[in-house]
Amino acid sequence: MNERLKQFLAAENISQAAFADKIDVARANVSHILSGRNRPGYDFFASLIRNYPSLNIEWLITGKGRMYKTSTQEAASASDLFSFPAAQEKKTETPVQDTVEAVPVQENAMEAPSGSPSAPAVKPRKAVKIIVFYDDNTFEEFEK
Repeated sequence: MNERLKQFLAAENISQAAFADKIDVARANVSHILSGRNRPGYDFFASLIRNYPSLNIEWLITGKGRMYKTSTQEAASASDLFSFPAAQEKKTETPVQDTVEAVPVQENAMEAPSGSPSAPAVKPRKAVKIIVFYDDNTFEEFEK
């Protein structure tokens, strides 16, 4: 768990000291948890949940799932990620597709032109994960 807590601090771009101050825990306690010397108690988790509601505590404790909680509303807004505000006002609802179209890409374009008999076979690729980085140094992962 201490490694996942280190990952969380890195994702939040916050120092151990600032983190300890924010969740109102002694700095030494955070240091001991991160080093693996001590295990966090109820008060640590309660304060962590209160101060970081988007953190997925199940991920922190067990490693299962994603670092941050996601809601269906956040997932639905991902389709509007690159839209301009003016365009969003006039937008009409369109159904979101469950699949991403595979676009054939030539693996090594320097070997031979695609019409050549020695051209390598083209394999279609699919996007399986999208990571969105926000200006507040947080991020979200969207997987198929």
